[in-house]
Amino acid sequence: MEYRHLGRSGLIVSVLGLGTNAFGGRADKSTSIRIIHTALDEGVTLIDTANVYCAGESEKITGEALRGRRSGAVLATKAGLPVAAGPYGQGASRRHLIEQLEKSLTALNTDYLDLFYVHTFDPTTPLEETLRTLDDMVQSGKVRYVAASNYFAWELMKALHVSELRGLVRFAGIQTSYSLADRTPEAELLPLCHDQGVGLVAYYPIAGGILSGKYLKGEVPAGSRADRDRRFAARLQKSYLALAEQVSDIAMRHGATPAALSLQWLTQRPGVSSAIVGATSVTQALDNMRAVNTPVRQDGMQELDQVSEAFITGEKFGWYRLQNQAAPD
Repeated sequence: MEYRHLGRSGLIVSVLGLGTNAFGGRADKSTSIRIIHTALDEGVTLIDTANVYCAGESEKITGEALRGRRSGAVLATKAGLPVAAGPYGQGASRRHLIEQLEKSLTALNTDYLDLFYVHTFDPTTPLEETLRTLDDMVQSGKVRYVAASNYFAWELMKALHVSELRGLVRFAGIQTSYSLADRTPEAELLPLCHDQGVGLVAYYPIAGGILSGKYLKGEVPAGSRADRDRRFAARLQKSYLALAEQVSDIAMRHGATPAALSLQWLTQRPGVSSAIVGATSVTQALDNMRAVNTPVRQDGMQELDQVSEAFITGEKFGWYRLQNQAAPD
């Protein structure tokens, strides 16, 4: 396993991180714990969860799985997306972030987080309040590094400016959707990250499994994510399925699986610190983790560049914002 710094920070993360959004849902407790232990055994250090995953079950399962193995993990969680109805159940206010941090620490059975994300931009809370709250968390020792998620480039730059202006902790990373099916970060976000020393952590690196080839010709396997989640099934659009066909063809010619090829392409992109890959079985987790060791010729990478070029513009594949915020262009 390869390890990289998260931007210019001192935090070192595995180039593949384990995503836990299926734990307590599509993956039951015992399977989820085995997946986490397998990931750690394979050299994965970054374990990524959030307070909203499976209504909080993901954090509880992750905390149980890390008993006795906490020191070998870089544990990340998030807060900001809605967890309850009403005015206090979401956002990046001091009240909400502190409340959710304490709940997450309890659920995760730990007294500190390696990385704490603001899950989405909150236009109703002054950035200085959010950043000063994060700074207090770091000063208290309960959080070691902070990051943003689902921010536009201008929102991230504004936050970095406020941090510098006020002498507050700055975002070490940004988590966003990035894959062959979503190259929109290359337009503005990645250049900003390079300039400002912010590490990019990619979610949906194989487009929720679409780039793995499991949905070729629009067929939906029983038990798959699209089978169990109608909202995700709506993403099985012609453009993504056509891209998946092309990636599968290239993978076959290069003696690799489509998922391995997609992960190789992504982790070789400049500015990417880590890619978060989920799993619902130990076999799937092992396949994903070992994909980064699959050698792929440079001409294969160039082919992938060409077939995915159209996805530099257009809609994002993954995007999670508060309801009172405008959708991305």
